Amino acid sequence: MRLAAGALASRNFRLLLASNVVSTFGTGVALVAIPFAVLSIGGSAADVGYVTAAAMLPVIVFLLLGGVIADRLPRQQVVAGANVLQALAQAGSAALVLTGRAQVWELMALAAVRGIGMGFYFPAVTGLLPQTVPEPHRPQANALARIGQNTALITGSALGGVLVGVAGPGWGLALDAAGFAAAALLRIGMRVPAQPRGQGSRMLHELREGWQEFASRRWLWAIVLEFSLLVAVWDGSTEVLGPVVAHDQLGGAHSWGIVLAAQSAGAVLGGLAMIRFRPRRLLLIGSLCTAPTSALLFTLAVPLAVPVLAVAAFAAGVCIEVFEVNWATAMQQEIPPAALSRVSSYDALGSWGLAPVGTVLAGPLALALGTRAVLAAAGVLIVLLTAAVLCVPEVRQLRRRVPAASPGGERVH
Repeated sequence: MRLAAGALASRNFRLLLASNVVSTFGTGVALVAIPFAVLSIGGSAADVGYVTAAAMLPVIVFLLLGGVIADRLPRQQVVAGANVLQALAQAGSAALVLTGRAQVWELMALAAVRGIGMGFYFPAVTGLLPQTVPEPHRPQANALARIGQNTALITGSALGGVLVGVAGPGWGLALDAAGFAAAALLRIGMRVPAQPRGQGSRMLHELREGWQEFASRRWLWAIVLEFSLLVAVWDGSTEVLGPVVAHDQLGGAHSWGIVLAAQSAGAVLGGLAMIRFRPRRLLLIGSLCTAPTSALLFTLAVPLAVPVLAVAAFAAGVCIEVFEVNWATAMQQEIPPAALSRVSSYDALGSWGLAPVGTVLAGPLALALGTRAVLAAAGVLIVLLTAAVLCVPEVRQLRRRVPAASPGGERVH
């Protein structure tokens, strides 16, 4: 584990890892608490979709601005500020649910405030990790970061299922708010060197530079185009229809917590594998792993028993994590560091741009066509999207750079 120890030798990386784990633990709880909070106040499947979409729309609106800000200001400060905003919004949601005064429109409004925070958070945290470790340790740092986050999701999702079932969703939302606040405190303690900037000082100029970096790489925009549809399908299926199926047919929040925890457990295994498994063709292997995630949607369509769903979710978690680590490594390898946050914002904008559409339409489509038909169609579409992106030569051919040899003749790890 010498490589992993090398990444953990950095104080900044340890603080980043700890803050990500704390905030992601709360997110795992919230993944169960939010939909069941909506259902607990009499909301429908469509209402669950509206609250989810309300959180995503501001992310899309603020991503580009967030990317520019993150390439201008200390990224750890941008991330800490975003966490504070998320903590305040989630605390407000918790207070409304716990006092029995929550309405769907209020949960939507507070979800939108959280989404604004996420719009600044994502590009900043994406560009922050490479600043915490030397380049040879970044693949291992990416894997360790993902392992930590997914371990937190396992425990958060499992606890969320129990907590929501026993004490109610309001306490789950309160725990998520506390996680955001604790993460902000940890990030403030980071001391990251200033990131060199390009000559452009105007925001539109910097956005244009980021777009040029993004559009000039066909492998990049091809996968982002794929994910614009894939994420919409996945989010509508797992964030809206999945909780509704669990609520109506699988015994409620506890069962859905088990499914989410199993997916996160698979992601931990995938992350552990990626510490040692370093495929030369990063995007080929990563893209091949997206098709098997459809198995979770097919089993949810029936639905099969919770243990079977958990197995499918576990396999999906492994596959998603292999893609995520390879994608992060490819981005850090191919994108200039000074532009990484802006390019990441274009990546996220494209990948998440249709997610609100998917979550808003999932409920009405399920009412019109049937939940089983919508989930099955979503699974088929994921397989077809994977096949389409593999037709792009750059996706199949992009290779990992081999680290340079040290003066002693050994490769740098």
